[in-house]
Amino acid sequence: MNPTQYLNIERSAEQYQQPLSSADSERSFFLRSATGILHARGVAARLRRGTPDTLGTRVESFFRHEKGGPRLLVGALSFDRDALDSLVQPLAVSRAGMMFPQGVVRPSSRWRVVSEPSADEYSAIVAKALTLIEQSSGALNKVVLARRLRVEADHSLDARYLASRLAQDPSIAAFMVSLPDVDGMPRTLVGGTPELLVSKRGQVVLSNPLAGSARREADPAADRAVAEQLLKSDKDRREHLMVVEAILDNLAPYCDQLRTPDLAQLQTTQSMWHLGTKIEGTLKDSDVSSAELAACLHPTPAVGGSPSKAAQDIIRRLEPFDRGFYAGALGWTDDQGDGEWYVSLRCGEVMGRQIMLYAGAGIVTGSDPQAEAQETSAKFSALLTALGIDEQGRGLMKRQAELQAALQPGVRA
Repeated sequence: MNPTQYLNIERSAEQYQQPLSSADSERSFFLRSATGILHARGVAARLRRGTPDTLGTRVESFFRHEKGGPRLLVGALSFDRDALDSLVQPLAVSRAGMMFPQGVVRPSSRWRVVSEPSADEYSAIVAKALTLIEQSSGALNKVVLARRLRVEADHSLDARYLASRLAQDPSIAAFMVSLPDVDGMPRTLVGGTPELLVSKRGQVVLSNPLAGSARREADPAADRAVAEQLLKSDKDRREHLMVVEAILDNLAPYCDQLRTPDLAQLQTTQSMWHLGTKIEGTLKDSDVSSAELAACLHPTPAVGGSPSKAAQDIIRRLEPFDRGFYAGALGWTDDQGDGEWYVSLRCGEVMGRQIMLYAGAGIVTGSDPQAEAQETSAKFSALLTALGIDEQGRGLMKRQAELQAALQPGVRA
């Protein structure tokens, strides 16, 4: 069925439906994870937008009433639980073959990068958060603070190119999600996340929270030393434990059994080391939707803080921007409730010639403001490398030449 056939359907004003637009045939969703590829195109129907508190009910109602099209919903949840989600039923679904057609546009060679806030300003914000944690007398244990880079090119950016570059790292889940337009301008969330929020197959539910991070080193010996230091870090282990306990607490009402290792394990991407814990559970009711489970868990202390409400109040107070869909969740659910949802990390929002990159760090007692700023820079590196630039907007080849010249006295790059 082609897109115009759906656009001509007169739809009732039922609560589970959202009106379509003429641009919906261009929408796309792509996820390449450890379980395979899911590429969905177009929009057959839109789930009525809402907050996580109603997501499970809206998904169940949608599949009960909507009989045509693929039995699948794909999309994303905003970071803020008071903000609206965006899920659609696609027109067509592919799980194999080429990720994208020919004609993908490479990034620009000229860039303008603005840090919001700067690394120094971010360090000052972290220092404020540490003071608030200390003054809270235990009422606030952790807060995750983010900064963003506003990156502008000399021509429109192609999110497909970035997704295909990020997908070259097999240790992450590469994704691309069309988001609601802003002032008529299409926008796309693209990234490569290492963190599985939740997956569900039948009665089996899995989660793989990450918290506690360190930048990888090019030298193997130095890289291993960084990993061992992270594994022994009391500050990072405390931060990680908060996340694991929150996920176990939220999954417990849904599960007969929950299993997890006693100790956090090292997990890695091409650019970062993380502390990770793999959680597995057996559901009491196999009909529960993966979307409902994702809504129940989101946001975890890995992206918000602990306790959640107190941490989000601090985020609104200290961060100079709205996160939107960064640190939210993206994924899919089918009419059997099976699905897969990832935390939307290491990502950027593409709109025309601009991409907003986001990165955050967990702040707990013992955090060092400068080290946390460096951590955000490390987390920016995956998307910056895909764009071919560094945090100052310089081409990576030029930057490498500058570094080599700096090692040779009397030679200028």
